Amino acid sequence: MTAHNVFDELKRQKLKLATAESCTGGMIAAAITDIAGSSDVFDRGFVTYSNAAKIEMLGVPAELIAEFGAVSREVAEAMASGALKYSSADIAVSVTGIAGPGGGSVEKPVGLVHFACARRGRDPVHIRETFTDFDRAGIRLAARDTALRLIIQTIG
Repeated sequence: MTAHNVFDELKRQKLKLATAESCTGGMIAAAITDIAGSSDVFDRGFVTYSNAAKIEMLGVPAELIAEFGAVSREVAEAMASGALKYSSADIAVSVTGIAGPGGGSVEKPVGLVHFACARRGRDPVHIRETFTDFDRAGIRLAARDTALRLIIQTIG
């Protein structure tokens, strides 16, 4: 799945996208905005790498992060919902994960990434992936590509 596929489908359906990114650091937004005419489909991107940014920019409840951790289904869904709330987008994708090489644990290993995609008026779609065969750069690229596929899945 390429950013061009996402761009084409958003444009076809006259939808605007927002992104809420942690471990990908803006790579999803960059993939879309690399395409000429992206202002037709892209509203804004939030790079919320720190917990404070997730709370301040997206309205993720601090209690949610404390209870489940920043890398969790609950936080990914709250990030996507917050991106919709604080934008004029129709659909928002979020990603939060552990790109490594450090920071992992037995419960949450390096390569664990949670994704959520929310469309106005619908419940968020969540997926969890563990990318074990990649280094930091590979995990981030795989996360970007997975997010692009999730956007297409959610639009449809």
